[in-house]
Amino acid sequence: MSMNNSPNVFLDPNANRFQVNIINESHDNNETSQEDVGSDPPHYEETSFTDEAHNRLRISYRPGKKELYDNFLQNGEKMEASLHPYDTHTKMYYLQTFGHNTVDPVPKIDYYRNTGSISGNKLNRPSLLEIHEQLAKNIAVTTGSVERVANGESTTGDEAAVNKEEENKSGLVKFGWVKGVLVRCMLNIWGVMLFIRLSWIIGQAGIGLGIIVIGLSVVVTTLTGISMSAICTNGVVRGGGAYYLISRSLGPEFGGSIGLIFAFANAVAVAMYVVGFAETVVELLKESDTLMVDESNDIRIIGTITVVCLLGISVAGMEWEAKAQVILLIVLLVAIANFFIGTVIPTNNEKKARGFFNYQASIFAENFGPDFRSGEGFFSVFAIFFPAATGILAGANISGDLKDPQIAIPKGTMLAILITTVAYIGVAICAASCVVRDATGNINDTVVPGMSCNGSACSLGYDFSRCASQPCDYGLMNNFQVMSMVSGFGPLITAGIFSATLSSALASLVSAPKVFQALCKDNVYKGLEFFAKGYGKNNEPIRGYVLTFLIAMAFILIAELNTIAPIISNFFLASYALINFSCFHASYAKSPGWRPAFRYYNMWVSLFGALLCCGVMFVINWWAALITYAIELFLYIYVTYKKPEVNWGSSTQALYYVNALDSALALTTVEDHVKNFRPQCIVLTGAPMIRPALLDITHTFTKNNGLCICCEVYTGPRKLCVKEMNSGMAKKQAWLTKNKRKAFYAAVAADSFRDGVKSLLQASGLGRMKPNTLVIGFKKDWRNAPATQVENYVGIIHDAFDFELGMIIVRISQGFDISQVLQVQEELEKLEQERLALEATIKENDFEERKSGICGFFRKATTLNISKHELKRESTINTMQSMHVGEFNQKLLEASTQFKKKQGKGTIDIWWLFDDGGLTILIPYILTIRKKWKNCKLRIFTGGKANRIEEEKLVMASLLSKFRIKFADINIICDINIKPNKESWKFFEEMIEPYRLHESCKDITTAEKLKRETPWKITDAELEAFKEKSYRQVRLNELLQEHSRAANLIVLSLPVARKGVVSDYLYMAWLEILSKNLPPTLMVRGNHKNVLTFYS
Repeated sequence: MSMNNSPNVFLDPNANRFQVNIINESHDNNETSQEDVGSDPPHYEETSFTDEAHNRLRISYRPGKKELYDNFLQNGEKMEASLHPYDTHTKMYYLQTFGHNTVDPVPKIDYYRNTGSISGNKLNRPSLLEIHEQLAKNIAVTTGSVERVANGESTTGDEAAVNKEEENKSGLVKFGWVKGVLVRCMLNIWGVMLFIRLSWIIGQAGIGLGIIVIGLSVVVTTLTGISMSAICTNGVVRGGGAYYLISRSLGPEFGGSIGLIFAFANAVAVAMYVVGFAETVVELLKESDTLMVDESNDIRIIGTITVVCLLGISVAGMEWEAKAQVILLIVLLVAIANFFIGTVIPTNNEKKARGFFNYQASIFAENFGPDFRSGEGFFSVFAIFFPAATGILAGANISGDLKDPQIAIPKGTMLAILITTVAYIGVAICAASCVVRDATGNINDTVVPGMSCNGSACSLGYDFSRCASQPCDYGLMNNFQVMSMVSGFGPLITAGIFSATLSSALASLVSAPKVFQALCKDNVYKGLEFFAKGYGKNNEPIRGYVLTFLIAMAFILIAELNTIAPIISNFFLASYALINFSCFHASYAKSPGWRPAFRYYNMWVSLFGALLCCGVMFVINWWAALITYAIELFLYIYVTYKKPEVNWGSSTQALYYVNALDSALALTTVEDHVKNFRPQCIVLTGAPMIRPALLDITHTFTKNNGLCICCEVYTGPRKLCVKEMNSGMAKKQAWLTKNKRKAFYAAVAADSFRDGVKSLLQASGLGRMKPNTLVIGFKKDWRNAPATQVENYVGIIHDAFDFELGMIIVRISQGFDISQVLQVQEELEKLEQERLALEATIKENDFEERKSGICGFFRKATTLNISKHELKRESTINTMQSMHVGEFNQKLLEASTQFKKKQGKGTIDIWWLFDDGGLTILIPYILTIRKKWKNCKLRIFTGGKANRIEEEKLVMASLLSKFRIKFADINIICDINIKPNKESWKFFEEMIEPYRLHESCKDITTAEKLKRETPWKITDAELEAFKEKSYRQVRLNELLQEHSRAANLIVLSLPVARKGVVSDYLYMAWLEILSKNLPPTLMVRGNHKNVLTFYS
């Protein structure tokens, strides 16, 4: 049931709190509303973004409480929040959306905008934390800001609103789909080809093949238009046209390469069209014998004047340019209409002599088939015609100046293709139905009875048979001015030629800077940001206009573009191919973000369109196609190498994910095999920049070989930990990428360090890419650390063995943690920045002093004070630097980078005392195949009997040779089990003394009490039980000191402590004495499963 205005409805337990009544505009009539509730079906709340009155929502209220709702009812659905009569708190601070107070906002487009959106202000919805946590009851909210607080907006909404209002007042010019896209595309597609080449093409190919030539060109443009429509409707389109579409779909590599090519092609196209215009004018001057200098120089002079005028129109603003385009389109349409009218105006003898006979069935039949001459063929004729079909990107290139590019670009482009195609086919058929292929132009060449006559003109009274043996000047094949001859008024065709060339030149002159500006704004090419700046209300790229003008002028002065024209056509075709490929790629990647509103596309059709464009490039000019691909490949490699810091959610990223996911899933079906074992490590570095040496040594044997995950555990209050963890994730992964560490960063928030590591050990990895080895640094401060930390540290080792992971403990003399050094460096960097800022301030003050003359005299005191302050600050910096020189601990810094350096000639000593499956021997072997360690030889140390030394050596040598592991020497240690010397043992006893219980010296009651209070202490019974093992660790250190003191690295078997039997402090004492005063040491223990095999 829906809510009515009765107070009892709120007591109804069956009432749905998510139902509200939509009442009429006049909320004064309370009785009517109550009557309607009883008779009408229930109404449910409806969210609307329109201003229609019937969609406006009204919230029901109790009698007598109406005034509390008065300030809700403002501008339809846009309500100002106020006190809610049923609020359980004293103040209302959440908007009532569903009949009860909630911080949850209704879906709203403003939550999904980008920060810099010009179409509306971005709002911030309430965070999950704000919704999930208990509401604070002491939030004070002003009436005007209630709605923003309720909907998660920041207080900067007022500023954004002011900015938006200023934008509206500034008169920003935006075009609709007709003026912005349709007009531009039609003008760009209808070029000079329509008036001076189409008749020749239809004469060569005939009506049948001619229509196929036009149709094939239209197929290319239509497929590209469909793909472009799909991409345009998959999100908001900004300025940049083809560059924007390709870069946001395929990423900056493709977008950056094609964007530069496309912008350059448009700039040169300006010269092409202007030269075409100038040539037509020069022809007219030639006919009237009024050439200024000569043909070439006249083209240069007229072209220069023309491009300057076009630049003036463009710089004046998009509004003037759009008006000029409309005028040119009207002229062009009149010229086309003039041709069609001319075909039905009865011809005269002069025109008949030139081959024009109005519509004749015999002429249509004769011209239907092809008649290729002068070495021309289907593809050569197609190559000449195809540039006439280009120009479909003219509207998309000014996408930033369109009101709604998502609607305008598909609608305008597809309609332009349709209209221009009909016009091309209509003109072609009409011309071929009225004009014969060859005509002499002589009115006396009539049919003479008794003489043989060939051709359709014979039946019409004219004999053009001699054109078969000698060249003629008229007819479809010989006269490029057929449309002027056929038209009702010839000068209108000339005006049409002028309109077509100038409109195309103007469109290209606008397109090139707009595309180039968008490319520069994205900073894909670092040196081009100068051209990103815009001016005026439409952000006009004035600098880009000037650059385009200079490029166009350079090619106009050449006055011969026959060589460069094919390359320009190929540049446009390359853009078309990539647009088609973008649509295919986005569909193929199956990203959930690919949801184009334009549904009439197919990924395979788009792929066919891309391949077709590539094929057409080679048909038009194969060497130009190769040049285009070479330039594009070079720019692609350059952008890939530079790696611009952009993230556009391209389909390339989506495909990376899909491929990675497919590979990971495929890997899960592959059973593990010992030959494919590789160390996949979890490294407890904390933040990776804090313990770089630990990461470096691990990265050395995992790079390009296995998985490496740098892990950090946050302990403490959950909210603070999660916030800190989430905020640092991207920064720390970026540090790994910047420092070329092929590793992942993972972090967890847990109640204790050990619990966090447990989570990481169990949940890290994906499928077969799961860690099998835990790498940790040796806890150097274990003797001063709280007992809980030691317990956690040793517990992690036990947990790793419980989860059947290998274990590596790394120890270096200086330790791994350099956080204090980083902190001091950060402080010094801040001080240096302050010093530079002070220097800048002093320079600015000095400049003002010189600028203001005598007034600066009175500011000298201030300047002197600043100078003194600067000197004081500099002395402070110097003091800080000298003060911290000792604290920097140069040895610690050197130790933190020791594994980055190339190791000199030396040895890696492997003390393979216990067989753990081979991990102890595999790790150092992998190190020796790395560049930094390749100069180090492996020396093997293992235990054996004194009377079997040679036999033991042979056995070990045989084993290593079967594993195909090269070694320099094998040493059999026979005296491992003898007692250590007294000094060493005394040191060990003194080390564990603070952690011993000494229960044998106390009575039973006291001893039991001490065990309960300090369960972590070493008992006499435990020490006695493991005395031999303790002797062994001390003795091993003596042997290590004797044999491996000079090694570059020591790898030895990690002793294992039985869980629940050996106390934590005794185990730490073993590790301490075992690795004390040694070169960098890796204590390794595999999970006792084979990682080496000698089988093929």
